[in-house]
Amino acid sequence: MIVTRNSEEVIAQCLEALSTNAPTKMVPLIVPIVVDNASTDATREIAQSRGVTLIANSENLGFAAAVNQGVRASGADFLLLLNPDATLLTAVDKLIAASEKYGLAAGKLVDSNGVPQAGFTLRRFPTPAALCFELFGLNRLWRSNPVNRKYRYLSRNLEQAGLVEQPAGAFLAFRRDVWEKLGGFDESFRPVWFEDVDFCRRAIDSGYQIQYIPDVVARHRGGHSIAKVPAGCRAVYWCASLIRYASKHFRGPGYRAVCAAVALSSFPRMVAGMILARSLAPIRFYGRIVRFAGLCLVSSQRRGGEICS
Repeated sequence: MIVTRNSEEVIAQCLEALSTNAPTKMVPLIVPIVVDNASTDATREIAQSRGVTLIANSENLGFAAAVNQGVRASGADFLLLLNPDATLLTAVDKLIAASEKYGLAAGKLVDSNGVPQAGFTLRRFPTPAALCFELFGLNRLWRSNPVNRKYRYLSRNLEQAGLVEQPAGAFLAFRRDVWEKLGGFDESFRPVWFEDVDFCRRAIDSGYQIQYIPDVVARHRGGHSIAKVPAGCRAVYWCASLIRYASKHFRGPGYRAVCAAVALSSFPRMVAGMILARSLAPIRFYGRIVRFAGLCLVSSQRRGGEICS
């Protein structure tokens, strides 16, 4: 199952590789389903020419809602969630077998040179400290700091199989009954970010496990759709989803620390955005973020997601 939005550059290669590496008759068949979130390019035409089941949305419903649409439209007991910019390099039989046993499973993502995408393929669930470090750019400036090393599994051997917490939603297999028990992906994470983290966390909290299978490999380009979204809008979406995740999974002090970090980190990011863009437009975007984060910080009611409405 593939969720697309303006993915004409990558969708044909993704579908071709998926067809080539489909499971054998020994495991359930994966039915290719493309859920398109209102693409304005040739994504839909390319997908239809490949004979897949296409769900064409007239507006961008968000990644989580699109995934839920695809699962409901599929009659399969096992689902493989694959980004359109991910190209399968191996068969996926082992991934399906692992999800049958554990509930969820994930493969290894590599870049165009075949190098494993460390820090992205696997992560631990974010803590308030990890998210605060992210917000202030510390994980980017000081990649080897202890918080980031733990969060991004930087000391883990990506050639070793085993149980993990949070694999990338770009390459994730799961059983239908898991999705049903969890009530699907949380559609309040809209339009994108943290919905896969939340899904994995709720799965583990419900007693399921996630197995990492490095023998199953996909080449991943990364960020092809989101890169087309203006930087200010990306910041709004990311911060809104981040606060939504914190509101669901952190206790009071941790949640409020994240809200405060969102507000405080917005000021240097706003200044940097103004300098790079040579425009005052970042003031509008980051002003929305600061107001929303401040409201979340002082309100007795936990919030998250409303900033995007």
